[in-house]
Amino acid sequence: MLNPTKRWAAFQAADQRAACRELSFAEALAIFEALWAEAQALDPNFTEPWLADFEADLRVARALNGLPPPA
Repeated sequence: MLNPTKRWAAFQAADQRAACRELSFAEALAIFEALWAEAQALDPNFTEPWLADFEADLRVARALNGLPPPA
């Protein structure tokens, strides 16, 4: 794999922001949750110590945006 330059990394970041700009929070969250479920299906042992803290943040973000708790 090639080592990306700072300019390339900045281009990729700007491109990703532009691609996701029109997504609502609920749409972005649904995409994230689908990708997370796929990662867990590919590797059931895919857990890290930070996961518990992240789940709490996710619950707060869902509540602040008027979404129900995750299933």
